[in-house]
Amino acid sequence: MAACSFQSVTKSFGSVPVLRQVSLEVSDGEFLTLLGPSGCGKSTLLRVLAGLAVQDSGSVVIGGRVVDGLPPKRRDVAMVFQSYALYPHMSVADNMMLPLRMRCLSGWQRLPVLGRVLPGTKQIDAEMAAEVAKTAKALGIDHLLERKPGQLSGGQRQRVAVGRAMVRQPAVFLMDEPLSNLDAKLRVQMRAEIKELHRRLGLTFIYVTHDQAEAMTLSDRVAVMLEGELLQVAPPQEIYSNPAERRVAEFIGSPKINMLEGQVREGGLVEVAGSTLAVEVEREAGAALTLGIRPEAFHIAEQAGPGALTGSVRLVEHVGSDLYVHLDMPGVAEPVIARLLAERAPHIATGQTLNLRVWSDRVLLFDREGARIQQPASVFAHSAVAGTTSVRPIREYAR
Repeated sequence: MAACSFQSVTKSFGSVPVLRQVSLEVSDGEFLTLLGPSGCGKSTLLRVLAGLAVQDSGSVVIGGRVVDGLPPKRRDVAMVFQSYALYPHMSVADNMMLPLRMRCLSGWQRLPVLGRVLPGTKQIDAEMAAEVAKTAKALGIDHLLERKPGQLSGGQRQRVAVGRAMVRQPAVFLMDEPLSNLDAKLRVQMRAEIKELHRRLGLTFIYVTHDQAEAMTLSDRVAVMLEGELLQVAPPQEIYSNPAERRVAEFIGSPKINMLEGQVREGGLVEVAGSTLAVEVEREAGAALTLGIRPEAFHIAEQAGPGALTGSVRLVEHVGSDLYVHLDMPGVAEPVIARLLAERAPHIATGQTLNLRVWSDRVLLFDREGARIQQPASVFAHSAVAGTTSVRPIREYAR
């Protein structure tokens, strides 16, 4: 069952299109992340779902009902903003209780003095306070309920904002870059807490971010957006290893994928960077294509020749257990980056000539327009030979 869906949604600001015929279905209980660079339309899509922005055309469905034209308060969604949006003069408890007061109390019951003596108000207040206390305990902020937002750290304010959304028990949680204001260490901690929160609640989360690490570690599926267009929707592993087109491949991964121009030769070979690689591709000899090679798909070769790429080392970056080696190769405009295990490549230095082999079934092929060329062999299908390479989780490579 779908928790919500977008059906051919378009949106423009003046003459500038922001959303281009976006169709997307989010399953009940799913954690889906909208991933893309700033200005790609992901936050606008979230605001359209919440009712904070109105689409030019298309429909939005939540819980099986079309909500076009409904105000935000009637859409049964809760949103966590990048800026937290906490009221500075109210305590943590009052901030968290506010959506419950708006939902459960009448206008008269919300009055400061008179409301407290009206029938039923005290019981409702007690029930709301119990729900806030329960939620605060789950988030580890129950000891902060009497404090004001100004007395809290960034991480604590973020938890309060999440808790305020949780107490409403909405059909869909919407999170618009909720971790962007936190430092790196706290972002990692809060990612784990959000993932655990989703697992425990089993509710539908739609999360917006430009951070690949957040998208890859949190999501059941990732929806990659660029310039208002939805490029691919798939699990993180598939987004990384089997991108639908060149733009997706280039956006996902750090360091970014190497793109090398090549040409098909006879005998199942592709000429690239002054050498030839054995790559299975159903194209006639002479056809031009682009090879996408992830940095971790390289391993050191003993000598130059067919099947190996040779380059001059421009830069070596030491990042703990790995080396990022930047190489100048013939016919390649930008340096090629290889990610190698430091313990197996301890003596690489600037100016050195280095030979690298490529796992052929890790090579992604694209035509000159950027469309993916389907290959007979499955990407990442090989079993690594012990002692020759290191195969690690895709989420690690997306850091």
